[in-house]
Amino acid sequence: MASNESPARRVRASQGKPALTITDYTGWRSLLNPVWCYHGFRTAVVGLTCFGIIMVFSSSTVSMAAQGVSPFLRLASQGAFCAIGLVAGFIVMMLPVRFWKRFGIAAMWIAIALQFLTLTPLGVDVYGNRGWLNLGFTTIQPAEFMKFAVCVWLPTSLYASGKRYRKDGIKAYAKPLLIYGFGLVAVILGRDLGTAMILLFIGFAAFLVAGFPGKWMMAGIIAAVVLVAGLAISSPNRMRRILATYGDCSAADAQTVCYQSMHAKYAIASGGFLGVGIGNSREKWNYLPAAHNDFIFAIIGEETGFVGCLVVIVFFVILGWCMIAVALQVTDRYVSMVLMCITIWLVGQAMVNIGVVVGVFPVLGVPMPFVSAGGSSMVMCLTAAGLVVGLMRCQPQIRQSRQNV
Repeated sequence: MASNESPARRVRASQGKPALTITDYTGWRSLLNPVWCYHGFRTAVVGLTCFGIIMVFSSSTVSMAAQGVSPFLRLASQGAFCAIGLVAGFIVMMLPVRFWKRFGIAAMWIAIALQFLTLTPLGVDVYGNRGWLNLGFTTIQPAEFMKFAVCVWLPTSLYASGKRYRKDGIKAYAKPLLIYGFGLVAVILGRDLGTAMILLFIGFAAFLVAGFPGKWMMAGIIAAVVLVAGLAISSPNRMRRILATYGDCSAADAQTVCYQSMHAKYAIASGGFLGVGIGNSREKWNYLPAAHNDFIFAIIGEETGFVGCLVVIVFFVILGWCMIAVALQVTDRYVSMVLMCITIWLVGQAMVNIGVVVGVFPVLGVPMPFVSAGGSSMVMCLTAAGLVVGLMRCQPQIRQSRQNV
């Protein structure tokens, strides 16, 4: 099992060199400046969230009016979810690292319990997935909390298991594998394959960074591939989506399984370089389903064009780069692993969402973090962002820069 020191510090220590200071980050090293990454991450989160509110309002005005309600209702609800997420993010930002190391397991069990509740009469079907809980005044998606819980719990459990591996062998990893498996099964039973795949990506990152034995890692990857393939083959609806993405759509399919992906491409294509202007989308006139949610990137492409799409992608690149750069420099191994897991969650899910819209992946039903409409996703993404900010402050240069302000 690797030591508590970050890879960058171990390399420099082995070369007899002192750790980098702020003045050493010149030229290309400026991209690794932890202080810049700290502020760059926060700027990217704010930029995506504000842009997302604008685009959610723009993409939902027609559908809201068609339902006979005020177009500003969606704007108000999205703004409220942002406010809740910001408060939650501020709270978790102030909690010490030892809190997450100690109570991460409690968060995981709560997430599992909430996810299994979706299989009871309290559960609600949305687009064929039973992954929502009806609380009376609103509905929540427990799988979003599951992602957060896995990110804060799994690194602690894997680190403890790694220290016992020499003595107990692969049995040392039985506990994290079993609990992680429970969470995954709970999501799969709700028929939410897209979310299950995001959880698999997060788990893969955690096991890889934790130094999980290579041969068992390969066995796990093969098992995950077989599981996903089996779930896809066993569902006629999923198979039709896959064939529609990688095959040719017939005239009949153009009005059924291919309809959403085709209109997403129409939206992207009609946007051109600068777009048709915010509010001027044609596809949002009830042509493109879930225009304000899973397919909001298509409306972004139509209304803001290539430039708007590029801005969104650059923001996510900044998010990923900043989290990885700090993760490689921070001294606490747990903090490093959590940052890597959240990177896979936020940036990986964004890339999957974009890939679905442009036709690289079949329709999976995963929202774009910080941008898509949806209370559960927005609250938990902002909560995760608050956690990242708090963990980044463990990095010596970032901590020192804040003390000097």
